[in-house]
Amino acid sequence: MYDTLVFILEGKGVPLFDSLLFDLLLVILIGMLSQWIAWRYRMPAIVVMSVAGLLVGPFFGWIDPQETMGDLFSPIITFAVAIILFEGSLNLDIREIRGFSRPVGRIVTIGAFIAWIAGSLAAHYLAGLSWEVAFIIGGLFIVTGPTVILPLLRQARLKPRVAAILKWEGIVVDPFGALVAVFAFEFIKFLQAEVSLKSLLLFFAASAFAVLIGWAAARLMGYAFERGSIPEFLKAPILFVVVLFTFVFSDEIMHETGLLAVTAMGLTMANLRLTTLNDVRHFKENISVLLISGIFVMLTASLDAGILVDILNPHILLYVAAMLFVVRPLSIWVSTIGTELTWKERTLVGWISPRGIVALTVSGYFASILVNDGYQDAEMLTALTFALVLSTVVLHGFSIGWLARKLNLTTTDESGVLVVGGSRFASAFAKSLQDTGHEILIIDQSWGALADARKQSIPSYVGDILSEQIEYHIDLTPFRFMIAMTKSDRYNAHVCADFAPDLGRQHLFQTAVQSGDEAQSIAISGGQILFSPAISIVELDERVNAGHLIRKTSITKQYSYTQYLRERDDTSILICILRSDGTMEFFTPEKEIQAAAGDSILALTSPAKNVARIKERLMEENGERHISDDEIEELFKENVEKEKPQIPGEAPRSGQEA
Repeated sequence: MYDTLVFILEGKGVPLFDSLLFDLLLVILIGMLSQWIAWRYRMPAIVVMSVAGLLVGPFFGWIDPQETMGDLFSPIITFAVAIILFEGSLNLDIREIRGFSRPVGRIVTIGAFIAWIAGSLAAHYLAGLSWEVAFIIGGLFIVTGPTVILPLLRQARLKPRVAAILKWEGIVVDPFGALVAVFAFEFIKFLQAEVSLKSLLLFFAASAFAVLIGWAAARLMGYAFERGSIPEFLKAPILFVVVLFTFVFSDEIMHETGLLAVTAMGLTMANLRLTTLNDVRHFKENISVLLISGIFVMLTASLDAGILVDILNPHILLYVAAMLFVVRPLSIWVSTIGTELTWKERTLVGWISPRGIVALTVSGYFASILVNDGYQDAEMLTALTFALVLSTVVLHGFSIGWLARKLNLTTTDESGVLVVGGSRFASAFAKSLQDTGHEILIIDQSWGALADARKQSIPSYVGDILSEQIEYHIDLTPFRFMIAMTKSDRYNAHVCADFAPDLGRQHLFQTAVQSGDEAQSIAISGGQILFSPAISIVELDERVNAGHLIRKTSITKQYSYTQYLRERDDTSILICILRSDGTMEFFTPEKEIQAAAGDSILALTSPAKNVARIKERLMEENGERHISDDEIEELFKENVEKEKPQIPGEAPRSGQEA
């Protein structure tokens, strides 16, 4: 098998076009196509990009980016790594880390240190790498990429505590793996007398100066953003340029400190509480996805056939096995001694540790540096990293759900509802579900739109559900249903289309499309249309403002569903059926559903219905005394007034929980 693979790879074809422009185009095209395939078919993007890069590179020989780009290859990788590390550190908000439990703090400190040392020993003794290269790759492999772990958590639907540990470990450690590798490299050179103590101290001084440069750049950009000195359309491009400038300037002062500078810049900006930072994130996300996709394909397509074959070397396979079955479990079990984690939770966390795109891109960056410094064994860094990344993504991706179920660590409550779009009706709708015991969250990009939710103590969040970063800040696992009811029908359709691969169309709903020009232009297949009869969010809000209320009616053997339909007001809107087993089913115009004894029905009822009920109650309380219309109107107004929200005080910054 080994000889056959060598023959196949050495007999690869010739490039399609001997053109730098074509190679760049193909790299970007393959990267984006891989991302779309991964999203559409719910596959790990890193696996799809790996296969695509290997096919067009080592196997078919259509492109060889490293050979075609020549001297440009290394700078492109370097700039991409700088942007990726800045983007990762920009997610590290200290306010969210303060709530860490002791297990998470232990894992990202003691556990990371144990993983570094144990991984370095395994790289040296099992993979045969030199001490310098071994300790660098040991530092890189402490990371568990959030771009990989978050989709796995959504897929497995883990219980909150174990899911939070895996999520925050990936977010916190992700930006620091490269920094650990940098310091390890310099320290090992000092121990081997390749650099003097003076040079080592100079490096640490330059590192401190790099942190200062990153901090100053972040403060300067924050000041300019908040003062309005930079127009909106220039904020993202200027930030992009400043990040690259900060990286290059620090790296010119002292080689390898540029990564530290951009990480410090991202951390500082993440904690400045900038009101405009969310607007910049959209551009940053787009650039980050483009860079990650392109760089990943470039690295895998540039792998030398001989190095790729070396992945099957017994020493490499033994190293990967040690990382999976020894290093990771050891670091977790030792670091969580004395914590509240159960043995089941420690077992699952000790197994799940998928390495992501950042590990591979940064290893490619260090590989070129180390080879230039004379460490020839660094040539296999990319292939070794690729072997570990692919192994962990595939094994952990296919086993996390099965193992979590065996350990009884999956959540059983899958009836949560996430409402996209804040309004008076959305709050009334969410409150009615919350009162029945279902988990609820309303998300909207406007703080003001969530005023009703805050008044009624409904969990809410200010942000864009379509943002890639949303899962860094809120846990979407408890929500089985997503309901888009913003006043933009096009946005509602986009939300449902975007989450269709994850939740399935049967769990995605949107309010009816409003009449007008926009209704004619929506060609996206969104979610199911809500309620019976279908009605737009504008009309729903008008009804709530006119005094309509959401009421729950219990169906019994004595009071059947058929009788309820016969007696209900023709103007009422059927919302959903709350089943006796705790599940729910929404009314839609597409299909007819039935309620049985023990179920309850939520419906938006008209003021006339409410007035009739009030009159009946007053008649019961006052016997035969005549009840005037003025008394009824006064009592009705009192009931409606209780439903009106009061706007609270100061608003939080965008991206915080409301």
